[in-house]
Formats: sequence, C-alpha cells, structure tokens
Amino acid sequence: MRGFWLLLAAALSAMAADSPTVALATGRLRGSLLDGGGAVFKGIPFAEAPVGNLRWRPPVPAKPWSGTRDATSYASPCAQNAGGSMLRGSSEDCLYLNVWTPQWPPNSPMPVMFWIHGGGNYAGTASTGNFDGQSLARHGVVVVTANYRLGVFGFFAHPELTRESPHHSSGNYGLMDQILALEWVRDNIAKFGGDAKNVTAFGQSAGAVDANVLTTSPLAKGLFQRVIAESGTVTRNPDALTLSMTALGAVMKVKEGPVEYSDAPDLAEAERAGKKLGASIAALREMPAEALLRSVAGPRMAIGPANGIVVDGWVLPKPPAEVYAKGEELPVPLLIGNNARERTPPDTNPGDLAKAAEAMYGALAQRAANLYNFQDALEPDPLYGGAAAQWVVDTMYRCPVVAQSVWHAAAGNTAYEYQFDLPARGRESLGSVHGAEVPYVFGRMGDDPASKAIQQYWTNFAKSGNPNGPGLPQWPKFENVARGYLEFTANGPVPGKGLRRPFCDLYVENVKRLMGR
Repeated sequence: MRGFWLLLAAALSAMAADSPTVALATGRLRGSLLDGGGAVFKGIPFAEAPVGNLRWRPPVPAKPWSGTRDATSYASPCAQNAGGSMLRGSSEDCLYLNVWTPQWPPNSPMPVMFWIHGGGNYAGTASTGNFDGQSLARHGVVVVTANYRLGVFGFFAHPELTRESPHHSSGNYGLMDQILALEWVRDNIAKFGGDAKNVTAFGQSAGAVDANVLTTSPLAKGLFQRVIAESGTVTRNPDALTLSMTALGAVMKVKEGPVEYSDAPDLAEAERAGKKLGASIAALREMPAEALLRSVAGPRMAIGPANGIVVDGWVLPKPPAEVYAKGEELPVPLLIGNNARERTPPDTNPGDLAKAAEAMYGALAQRAANLYNFQDALEPDPLYGGAAAQWVVDTMYRCPVVAQSVWHAAAGNTAYEYQFDLPARGRESLGSVHGAEVPYVFGRMGDDPASKAIQQYWTNFAKSGNPNGPGLPQWPKFENVARGYLEFTANGPVPGKGLRRPFCDLYVENVKRLMGR
C-alpha cells in the first residue's frame, strides 16, 4: 500500500512539473495545458477580498503569496441574489480573473481581448465555462475574463461613503474593479504572451454598457485601445427603459423643456437611494452578505437605474451620453450592435403603445405612431416581431446603437455597426433574443459557419481595429451619411446601409430634442 502512495505522489509531482507556470510580481501560478497547444490560468487574484472594512471601497491590488498558487479552477462568482437568497457558491471574495493563451510558452506579443460579462450589473460571472476563451484564443489572441462586484456590493452610493472618500464620491465600485483588472492586464499580460498596448474591452448587455462608459472615464485612459459592445450602449432613453421594463403598462412623463439624455443618476440622487438601506455605513459593513442581499432582493432595488452606474464625479465626471454627444470620449475604434429581437414584451394594447410614444416623442409622437402602425393589428414581422417588440428593441437597443455610432463617427472616430439575426438553438420561435450571439462569439456552437465568421470578425478587429479580412464579406464602416452595417443572417453576413433608418432617424431627432441640441 505504501508503494501505491509513493507511485501516486511521484505521478502527481510529474504532472505538476509538466504544468505551465508563470512568475508574477505577486507570486508563481500553475495553470493547465490546453489540447492542441496553449495554456489557461484560472482564478488569478487581482485584488484583495473586498470584505470587512474594504466593503464599498476602491479595490486594493492583491497581496503577494508564497509558493506556487494553483490556477486550474475558477474562483467563486461575486455575491448575488438568486430567487431572494444568496446564489449558492457566490462570495464577496470574488475578484479573480482567468487567462487563455494560444501559445505556451509564448513567443510573440499577441492582442488581448478583455471580457466584461453581462447580467445587469447585479448578476452573472466570469467564473463559468460559458465564457471559456480557448476557441477565441485559437485566432491568435490572449483572452481575459474578470469578475467584478455586483448589485449592492458593486453599485451602491451613500453620503457617508462619499464623505470618507478622498475623491468625494461613492458608487461605481464594480467599474473600479474592471479598471483594476485592466491595470493588472497592463502590468502582467506580457507574461502570458499578451500585448498590453493592444487591448480590446468587449462585453455583452451590462458588460457592453460598462465597456462603453469606461471610454468616458479618465481612470481608464490608456488601458484599452478598442471596444466591442454587444447589445449595450453608452445610454438609453430613460423613458424607453422604464416603459420597456414595465411592459409598456405605465407611462413615465417627460418633464417640460430639455431633459438630460442619460439614464445614469447623479451622485446626490444615488446617495438618496442608498440612505434607504441604512444610515450607518459601519453597521452595514458588519452585516453578513446574505442579509444585505435579502434587503435588496429585487434587481432594481439592488442597483437602481442605468445598471447602477452613477455620475460620481470621479470614475465618471460627466454623464456618459453627454461625453459622447460632445465628442469627448476616448478616441478608440468601436464595434457595436444588437440582436434583431432582443426582448419581446407581453401582449400590449395599441393604446399603451400610443401613450408610450406621446411620453417619449412629444411633438414627434404622431410620426412614431405612423411608423409603428400602433392602431393596426398587422401581421408580426418574421424577423422583428410585432409593433410592441419593434418599439422596445428600437428604443432600448437598435437606435441607441445608431445614436452612439453617429456621435462617435462625428468626432472622427472609427465605428462599425452590426445586427445579429440568428436565434439561440432550441428557441428558434423567439427569434434572435438578448444574448443569442454569445455562444457564437465564444465558439460553443461546434463547427458552425456563423460562429467561425463572427469569431474571425471580432478577433480581426481586436488585432487592427478593422474587422475585415480574407474570405469574409466586406463590413462597411459606419459613416453618418450611408450608415453602413453588417447583418449576420441565416445565409451568412450581408453588408447593408441605414439599418431601420426611418425609425432610427426619428429616434436620433428626438434625442437632439431632449438634449436641447
């Protein structure tokens, strides 16, 4: 028996010796070799656990460790709600990232793709095989996925927190985590074969929103050189968002005169909401994570509007939409788009749709009613669905993409727009819903031609700022006259011009009206 254990120990020792290792300033890591070459390192700490006195503070870089740290399994998801209770396995100790590299040992600097997961900034995780970066890495890039604080832990402002901050701000802790993770990439990614001067921040849903708003943060300057935003924009019209979230059942009035085109609240508004949770930050820091999550069981209670993002005066000095409208965002190439039928509300009567148009478009409401045929029960469009579905997607996703692209291109920056039409497998009747493109991007569709094409476009863009390459249909730049875009259809990628132009022209005109421009 003793001989068996000696043989087992020898075998394990040999396996460890063959495993890829890397030495960082904080310590050594041991990862796993990938089939076909390359390596993966999982569960790498980039910050100290934000617990105790570090709860609701900017993240602190990870401390050095002794010995060789095992980096072969994912860390915990960040603490989050699941049906009113804390998600099993989630934890406040969650600030870890994962790295896939196609070469081991690496022999030349490769572009880096930094993934920000979705989930409304109150749910989700990078600690999952859904975002396994091996397939993307095979295209000659280093893939990084990172966790960040969520919900009440990541997007919570309070007057006491503002007073104790040297920057006189609070909130946006989840964005600060993303920034620190990008700084970790800048300082360490060369050890994994990555080029720290060629980083693409890419994300889906809230992850796309976060990637976009980081282009308006002075703290993120120089940390990435391109952005890919899937189904998330720098801002959405607040009325459209409210109407969509309530299935168009309640109309939010637009106040008289110009209103700020941004659904990100200012710090004072966020502080007022935060005070409802409790007056004493010392007491709140002592509460168990489970108790805090129970107190904010509803997503909107947990984060508020704009996915919890706050114009705090430090991470975000100005409303992101205002920054884009003035052409003051980081001048990085942008690839941005949406899915054809992101969300379909429950059955909605024509009267509710008409009221929604009146609230959002004011004097332009009749034009909206004519475009969407609110009063006529027309046969739903096979791609876009009925009038309510078209209204929701146009006002929450599709036309905000156009508005952001218009601003970005007007400032002399490169922009590429897309629409993804393919449904998720097994859910074909629903159309191309929110998140349907993600398995294609991460190569989880087997030998699928559409997945191969989207991966090639995405990684081409990460390498050069241009998605085009040999063997691919030409993707036209978004320019404010033609508004070129690429549509991912069942018959392959198809170039086009002016996606939903009459609808988005009206939307952009209304944005200008609301901003008083």
